[in-house]
Amino acid sequence: MLNVEEIRKDFPILSREVNGRKLIYFDNAATTQKPVQVINRVMEFYMKNHANIHRGIHTLSQEASQLYEEAREAIAKMINANPKEIIFTKNTTEAINIVAYTWALRKLKRGDEILTSLMEHHSNITPWITLSQLRGVKVKFIGVNVDGTLKMEDIPKLISKRTRLITITHASNVLGTINDVKGIVKIAHENGIPVSIDAAQSAPHMPINVKDINCEFLAFSGHKMLGPSGTGVLYIKSEILKEIEPTISGGGTIKNVKWIPEMGTCKIDWGEGPEKLEAGTPNIAGVIGLSEAAKYLMKIGLENIERHEKMLVEETMKGLMDIGDVKIYGPMNPNIKVGIVAFNINGLNPHQTALILDQYGIAVRSGFHCAEPIHQIIGAEDGSVRASYYIYNTKSEIEEMLNVIREIVELRRGGEVR
Repeated sequence: MLNVEEIRKDFPILSREVNGRKLIYFDNAATTQKPVQVINRVMEFYMKNHANIHRGIHTLSQEASQLYEEAREAIAKMINANPKEIIFTKNTTEAINIVAYTWALRKLKRGDEILTSLMEHHSNITPWITLSQLRGVKVKFIGVNVDGTLKMEDIPKLISKRTRLITITHASNVLGTINDVKGIVKIAHENGIPVSIDAAQSAPHMPINVKDINCEFLAFSGHKMLGPSGTGVLYIKSEILKEIEPTISGGGTIKNVKWIPEMGTCKIDWGEGPEKLEAGTPNIAGVIGLSEAAKYLMKIGLENIERHEKMLVEETMKGLMDIGDVKIYGPMNPNIKVGIVAFNINGLNPHQTALILDQYGIAVRSGFHCAEPIHQIIGAEDGSVRASYYIYNTKSEIEEMLNVIREIVELRRGGEVR
């Protein structure tokens, strides 16, 4: 088990008060808080090593370049990839869009098909719908069962001779449902189809081995795993990366650009590694901070984090069921969930619930969580309340939230909350 009290000492924000109460932060699926190790590492880079990377032979540039590439190695180690398969992005959204517009836009033809699901974050729906409008491809959706699990049996039925990509979330950002991505990849590869995985809600919370999963693409965000905002990761299998030419080009993406007088134009030779998809000056300090976050998580152990969160989910669901008058969404088995519990108090709009909890210093998310289709499927037309956990959350914090919810429910039963 995690030594949560020791871990909490690394997070300065957890000592502040909100509305006169000690902060309880349950909005980790949106973004996580940052430990002093990450904060200090970013500050140290700016104070001691700051320079542009891969552009100069002077000492500072060489130091910055080395730190940046060491960060690539740290992230690769975390997901068992080759460092040359790691592309740094701003976030998961940008990473998925790179797959859509750098790979799929050039690869797919009118009438081709993309298969995704109805439990996706908008960031794994809207790029493909836009691509369908630009290229004339068709987007097909895997359904979701009443219990919030994916209809795996639908996948072989939806695959056709024109299916060119399956793009799927590893874990739902609303329900916490963990999908069998390894099984999906197996089905896809039996049909010669590559797979892209949205790991925004899984990479920070459980061990991931891209070689074992065997996917072609995998994306996740740095800010959801203790890293700085504006950092993300896109894994691209090496044989796929070799085929890709950048859509956003410029500094850092090329080997050389040569003027050919007789042709009246320039000849471009693209770079060969991940840098060809990292145009311009990247978020160097952010990436170095992300590296520190990855080291922090690996030291704790992703398997320990996963176990801790399942315990918190189990405590929450048990407590909500004991209170009653609360609708819980998604699987009731904590073993197939990441640290997310979505619920509504019967008769209350989710924003009302979130505002009341905020008065007690408890931060939760309310609304559609950038995933409207899944809310339609589960019958939560106004959205849901989402409590999402991480390494610094405790059973006592959950009990405080449950006490507030219990009080709200009891007052509603007495007609005092409308």
